[in-house]
This record gives sequence, structure tokens and C-alpha cells, in this order.
Amino acid sequence: MTTHRQQHTAAWVRHFADRGHPDARPLAAGVEGAVYRLGDGTVAKVWSGRRPAGLELMRRVYEDIARHSASLPFATPEIHAVEEHEGVLVTYERELRGTPLRPDSAIAAPPRELPARETDALLTVLRALAAVPGTEAMRRLTVQGDDRPLWEGHARFPDALAALVRRAVRRHGDLLAAQVSDLAAVVRRTAESLVALPDSPFVSVVHGDLVPPNIHVDDTGAPTAVLDFGFFTTAGDPAFEAAVTAAVWDMYGPYAEHHTAVLTRLFAEELHHSPDTLALYQRAYALATYDLFSSDGSDGHFRWCVALLGRGSLTPPR
Repeated sequence: MTTHRQQHTAAWVRHFADRGHPDARPLAAGVEGAVYRLGDGTVAKVWSGRRPAGLELMRRVYEDIARHSASLPFATPEIHAVEEHEGVLVTYERELRGTPLRPDSAIAAPPRELPARETDALLTVLRALAAVPGTEAMRRLTVQGDDRPLWEGHARFPDALAALVRRAVRRHGDLLAAQVSDLAAVVRRTAESLVALPDSPFVSVVHGDLVPPNIHVDDTGAPTAVLDFGFFTTAGDPAFEAAVTAAVWDMYGPYAEHHTAVLTRLFAEELHHSPDTLALYQRAYALATYDLFSSDGSDGHFRWCVALLGRGSLTPPR
């Protein structure tokens, strides 16, 4: 299974030691970078590919979220400083406490029955983020793999997402068409269905990548931090966040499809989202992200997107 995580290096440990952090050590690694604990309540994130303008915009997004910290039951990132070292960007951020709710499913598959501890934590996070208003800075973000701000030229989130789906399929559509039956019809129906969605009563911050390592909890299972915004962060419909979370919580375990169906139904019931809208957003996410880790379909994420698009409705019968 290809995970596409960045690698820690001794050179970065030495760099942080030279900057006055002799206790620096590797902490975690993900798609967008590698994180080092500096030992003074801060961490350093070594980014992959993101340019300074993008980071400054993300810093503003973090500030927008922090304005609502009093109502959030968990902490969110804050960027204290940014540097560029040998062409690589580094952010210095406050360290967020807690431990990952669970390892990524590519590393350790969850059991068939998800513990209430996990589903309760997910509902807490989804409800809290859905109450944080979307801002202009969030609308100006570009999701990974795209070439323009998601909201550019659009006044509604469903319209912006439909345009993204069409652009994304143009990148390597032939690759996807070889695996997805009648892809052109799938794309057309998905885009048309998105445009037909009614206006959301509230546009909120969308994290867009609530995989298990990005939610930290305390010993009781209560969320203490949500981290690693940026992969698909934007302003949008809270139902999109719920839909994507249900789909990506377990992507590679033996019960992945079952977990997606169970979480989709749970979020529809508890958060009052339409099951059909959640399934639609899941298809849109797969069409928008299928080629983000390779252009030849050799990675696990591509295969996951193909499988999701082949399932039809992802919500189980009542």
C-alpha cells in the first residue's frame, strides 16, 4: 500500500538544533509534510510543495478559526512563524496535545464494529466545525491538485465543487475512464446533481481530510485537537465535511465499505443531512482527488476512488 508520507531526515533535526532546539525529534509525517517536536511547546512542519503565498493564506484561515476557539471543544493549529530553508518551507506552530484517535487504516485496520468512543468523537468534531463560519480567506484556498481557488468565479459551494469535478477529470480522465464504466455519464450526472442542490443554510469551514491521525483525543476519548488543515480545506456545506469523513475514515481496512455505509447513515441521522446528498458529495470527492498521488493509477488512493465510484449509493437501506 502506497501511503505517500514524507520522510524524516537527520538533516532537518540538525537544522532545528542549530536554530536553538537541541531536543528536536521527529513527531509525525503525512501527505503534505513531516513534523518535528521542538521541545518547547512548538512543532516545526517541513512542507512539500506549498509556496509562501499559500502558507500565508492558510495562516489567515487558522486565525479565522481561532476567533471561535471559545466555542470549540478542541484546539486548532496556529502558525507562529514561517521560514524558507534551501527552497523548502517550514512553519513553526504550537504543539497540539493529545494522541491520534486511531492509526490510519493503511497502517492498522479498525475492527468491524467501530467503538462508540470513535463515533462520538467524530460527531463532536463535525458539529463543532460546522458552527465555524466560512470566510473569504477560506474561499480563496486552492485544494490540492487544482490550479485555482475553489470558489473562484462562483457564489455557491455546490457550483464550485461541480466545476472542480469537471476540471479534475480533464487532468487524467483517460486513466479513470479505463476503470470506471461510462465515466462521462458519471461526471455529467454528478456535476448536474451538484448544481441542482439547494443553497446551504450555512457555509462553514471544511477541513476536508478528517482521517484518524488528524483528530487527537485525551485519555477519555474526548477530542483535544484537530490538525493538518490544508489538503481540501475550504468554506463549504457542512454536509460535504460529513460525507468525506464517512468515506475516508477507513479507506483500506477489510471493512472499509461497511464503515463508510455505517458512518454515512449515522451522520445523516445525527446531523440531519440527506443521505443522497452525502452519497453525491462522496462521488464528487472521488472524482476530484483520484489522481492526486500518481498520474498512472498505481497508488492505493486511485484504487479506492475507483472502488467508491463503482459502488453506486453508499448509504445502506433503512
